Amino acid sequence: MVYILEPDKKYAVPAERCFWRRVTVLTMSFVEYSDFIQDGDVAVVYLGHESMMPVKVQQGAQTQTRYGAIRHSTDLIGQRYGSKVTCSKGGWVYVLHPTPELWTVTLPHRTQILYTTDIATITMMLELKPGSVVCESGTGSGSLSHAILRTIAPTGHLHTVEFHQQRAEKVAEEFKEHRVDHLVTVRNQDVCKDGFGVTGVADAVFLDIPSPWEAVIHAKAAMKKQGGRVCSFSPCIEQVQRTCEALVDQGFEELSTVEILLRVHDVRTVYLPLPDFGPDSLAQTQPDVAEKTPPIQASVAMKTTILPREMPGHTGYLTFATKPRT
Repeated sequence: MVYILEPDKKYAVPAERCFWRRVTVLTMSFVEYSDFIQDGDVAVVYLGHESMMPVKVQQGAQTQTRYGAIRHSTDLIGQRYGSKVTCSKGGWVYVLHPTPELWTVTLPHRTQILYTTDIATITMMLELKPGSVVCESGTGSGSLSHAILRTIAPTGHLHTVEFHQQRAEKVAEEFKEHRVDHLVTVRNQDVCKDGFGVTGVADAVFLDIPSPWEAVIHAKAAMKKQGGRVCSFSPCIEQVQRTCEALVDQGFEELSTVEILLRVHDVRTVYLPLPDFGPDSLAQTQPDVAEKTPPIQASVAMKTTILPREMPGHTGYLTFATKPRT
């Protein structure tokens, strides 16, 4: 059953009851927002800050949580995204609209993935925007791919290459479920030997493979003649060195390598004791009995930041370079 948002109402109604008037069907997508949950959507069930799970919404299905069962037909379909849903045991959860950021922390891991700190830097440094054409290898679990698709929508395109056949098939299936398959082409091939399958179309190229230096020549061939940006993610500095040598050999410029580390500062109120400078001799020689002496403050409150005792460590090095206009 498809639910449709009435233009003059704040709730959804079944589509079969709206045949007599013109309405707009709103569907869930990772690049577009929908107000109401529909059959076939992928929703994110929020159990707590450290506990979330993706759910494929299906008529008649149930999802088990520690708070009880969620019945898709009655508890999800037709509800507004962000609603508080009561489970069968009396507990409750929130049902959230999927985003690339939420997908990054809830996706099934088939490989090591990139997280939001690295993804944000990659998106900015590659200068991605709506309409950009991007080549990516390897696809892996699709964490970065979803963020790229959200950035380049609605007119851009992602050409992603994955060497492993089962991973390529699975990520292509997920793109279809998330309704972004019209923005992406998935190829199952070895990028180091066969390239990206396109020539002279890409504004940016991203490499996350064991030997990115072997794919630099294919990255250059895939990029537009007017130039573009390339990024390579590598966990080891030796990989970075060989990749930089290959980039220089292929005529790339403006090479830079960065490492993104996240350190969260905790803001707290602290109380510091006031220093005691001794008696005020001037006040003693010229007393003023008419004035009342204000009470002495033993301490003063200040806002400060506390550094974390632990912080996430090394994930990898991001190497960026520019292909000049040819």
